Amino acid sequence: MNSSACSGSGCGRWQSKMWRAGQLAGFFALGGMLASCQSVPLDSSVTRRDFRPDNVFAYPARLTLDFRRVAVLPLAAETDSRNLPEGCETLTPVLWEQLLKTKRFEVVAVDAAKLRSRTGRVNWTGAENLPPDFFAYLRREYGCDGVLFAELTAYRAYAPLAVGWRLKLVDARSGQIVWATDELFDAARPGIARAAQRFEMPQPILPIFRAENWVAINSPQRFGRYSAAALLDTLPEH
Repeated sequence: MNSSACSGSGCGRWQSKMWRAGQLAGFFALGGMLASCQSVPLDSSVTRRDFRPDNVFAYPARLTLDFRRVAVLPLAAETDSRNLPEGCETLTPVLWEQLLKTKRFEVVAVDAAKLRSRTGRVNWTGAENLPPDFFAYLRREYGCDGVLFAELTAYRAYAPLAVGWRLKLVDARSGQIVWATDELFDAARPGIARAAQRFEMPQPILPIFRAENWVAINSPQRFGRYSAAALLDTLPEH
């Protein structure tokens, strides 16, 4: 009889032991791979905090239930420099896209031609002396509870990209500011660049599998989308 041959229950027990041994070896190998991740430089996206907007005012902390519709004014440029009007044209649809995604309230666009006819100008930032019946007019025309002033303060369409937003949400019934923010997003800052990349394509848990997203920090529209979303995420909820 060949002593090396196995049969019956003895062979089954031998195969079971071999399977468990292989499983343990696999666990040890996985543990070694995870331990090797400890040597990844500490500047990986997993070990460093991404940028979060902090120049934000919100009062009250939650919107009242009857704050349901917001009239959005045309995006204004802080100055008449060459790149800001171009930035307004590029980022207006981006701002609208992100506003709709928040689902905080219904949004309606203020017609630029009507606004000029009624107030004498298209762009209002909320920092000027507003016409006495400014909010009353918008409430009658659009049935809004709030008004969003939007201003572009910086726009650099070449690397490193930069977008500056100044946004202000005002209660059209009382004229009180309920939310305001003023931030510059500069892709030259590593934390902002990482946050933009993570917004476009969430990074995996393990740093060794992290892939750079070139488009996120080189496309003005993509970078503008991230910056608008990051700010609008700080809007108070109902």
